[in-house]
Amino acid sequence: MLPLLLAAAPADAPLPPAVAEALANAPQGTRIGLVVVDAQGREIVALRPDERFVPASNTKLFTTAAAFATLNVAAPDAAGGATVRLEGRDTPTVVLAGHGDARLSSAPECRVDCLADLAAAVAGKTRVVRDVVGDDTAFPDERWPLGMSWNNMDSPYGTGISALTSDDNVATLSVAPAAPGAPPQVLGDGYYRIDNAATTGESGSPRTLSAERRPGSDVVRLTGSIAVGHAPIVLTMGVEDPAHRAAWRFAQLLRAAGVKVMGRITVRHRPLTAADDPAQRGGAPAPAVAAVPVLAALTPPPLVEDLRQTNKTSQNLHAELLLRRLGASGSVADGHAAVDALLARAGIARTNYDFADGAGMSSYNRVTPRATVTLLRWAETQPWGAAWRATFPVGATDGTLARRFVGTPLAGRLFAKTGTLNAANALAGTMIAASGRTLTFAAYANDMPGGASATAAIDAALVAIAAAN
Repeated sequence: MLPLLLAAAPADAPLPPAVAEALANAPQGTRIGLVVVDAQGREIVALRPDERFVPASNTKLFTTAAAFATLNVAAPDAAGGATVRLEGRDTPTVVLAGHGDARLSSAPECRVDCLADLAAAVAGKTRVVRDVVGDDTAFPDERWPLGMSWNNMDSPYGTGISALTSDDNVATLSVAPAAPGAPPQVLGDGYYRIDNAATTGESGSPRTLSAERRPGSDVVRLTGSIAVGHAPIVLTMGVEDPAHRAAWRFAQLLRAAGVKVMGRITVRHRPLTAADDPAQRGGAPAPAVAAVPVLAALTPPPLVEDLRQTNKTSQNLHAELLLRRLGASGSVADGHAAVDALLARAGIARTNYDFADGAGMSSYNRVTPRATVTLLRWAETQPWGAAWRATFPVGATDGTLARRFVGTPLAGRLFAKTGTLNAANALAGTMIAASGRTLTFAAYANDMPGGASATAAIDAALVAIAAAN
């Protein structure tokens, strides 16, 4: 099928007055790109359509489109599920291996895709084991994307990426006030050591509590204050070595199931090599991890459910795992090669984008508004297009748009992926105009000063465009 072509309006043609007025409210110095297209492909607005912008989490549009086009998202995800095996006879080593599933859970309330089920399988076979190994060699060891700020590493937004993922690769702490002037009470599961330099403030005093974990450290330092009478605060921390965290948690579940763990918690990683890059290996096959017999395997629900969560809530870790699952080697480079192939089919020139990750945390990512609109319109012609669009947040209704467009004519009538990063706001998808016509759009704002946001200006411009069409 030939790619859909846009009937291009003159770049930077005069904006409709109401749109110009809305965008003028963006912070001074903001650079905005905006393309809006009708169902026939005619561009209604084209402001900087071919300039390249940091798309933030709009990057997930490209990753999830490639997942819908490449993977069997409707079937149970047997290929991605975690497995467990025993190595050795008398006192075997337990190997917990991941294959890219993002939803493995050790929560007590878990009902599907549960780490406890694998622990029960081990308990049914032996009551004594030596080491517990977390094996994430299904993917090469690329835990963080190029261009992601290091200060995000200790947050759930920038947690480590691994083929062996459990509990979204985060650890939680609950911090509750004590007596005024005393350190607050801290409860965790013991994975991180706590340096509690925080205090309990007087009743009604402002909350200044914060947590920091430096890269390479297993110490979380608490500072600031929590007031007497304040409800406990739950802090969520990123994990530096997800395979180790999963193996550590698995050892706890083994003990709870009656299995004695005699040895250590260890990991097996696969170093990234030139063979993981399709540009370097040429026509050679991608490296593959040899299949080994397993004691038990989990089959997670269909990936389409995870794709919905990924786009609705803008889940970074899940998007990164999807990118790695697109390629034969599990590498970022192989995943991007699959995205490149998809965008070539859509008629998008390689010069119109650059992606360093699959989620949008990298400041290296770039895309033009016109390229994003081209992808959105081309996807409408694909068998998977409707299912992909159903994963987008809906204005004033759900996901990351639940609080936007409330009380406007676009409430429940705008379906789009959001994006927020340092000095970058994004929104792209479709909206139903006042006439009932469907318009496709991509709006990007970059270079806002001092952490300011251009979201309100973008939303007002889209409301004005919808009202006039």
